[in-house]
Amino acid sequence: MTPFDTVRARALQHHPDLDERLAAHPAPKSADELRAVPDDRWLARMTRCVFQAGFVWKVIEAKWDGFEAAFEGFDPNRISFWSDDDIARLASDERIVRNGQKITATVENARMVADLSAEHGGFGTFMANWPTDDQAGLLALLKARGSRVSGMTGQYFLRFSGWDAWILSGDVGAALVREGIVDKPPTSKSAIAKSAAAIAAWAKESGRSQSEVSRILALSVG
Repeated sequence: MTPFDTVRARALQHHPDLDERLAAHPAPKSADELRAVPDDRWLARMTRCVFQAGFVWKVIEAKWDGFEAAFEGFDPNRISFWSDDDIARLASDERIVRNGQKITATVENARMVADLSAEHGGFGTFMANWPTDDQAGLLALLKARGSRVSGMTGQYFLRFSGWDAWILSGDVGAALVREGIVDKPPTSKSAIAKSAAAIAAWAKESGRSQSEVSRILALSVG
């Protein structure tokens, strides 16, 4: 496998300010920091990523105070018991983006967060204890037990929550193809597993987070 210093050198060729670019992004949270995040903030971030998917992110950002009010602070134990009438009420609430399927997904995700929190002594504890070299497994669990938290949405949710996550963007996929890890952009289960293993190996080799390795791969493309 290509030494990571070579990948970083390619990124530096395109971006001499690479270190400054990397420093502009927050580092992943520590295990203790993840455990300290309240369940409602996990559900809020999950919901934000679900609503941003396929939509203009700035619109969601501009309406976010309305989302917080409409979803009553994103208490998963409360929202998990919402009825069809509650969903219908929100589907006509102008404070939010009125997408019935994504509102329903939020209720389903509230149940997942509440259940995993009960099982593990907090959703943050569940996230902190999941090994970072098994992001694919975590994404599979979120897909199986949640709603609309798969694929890129799940990857963005993990990254924006502070979990040490890679994102298989188009540029990252191109870099992985260039380095011979996969023969085409990783979308299949086997290709994602190969990509995840390579990123984990580069993280161990370089002493960097998976998040940072992922960013450097993207910047190495151009």
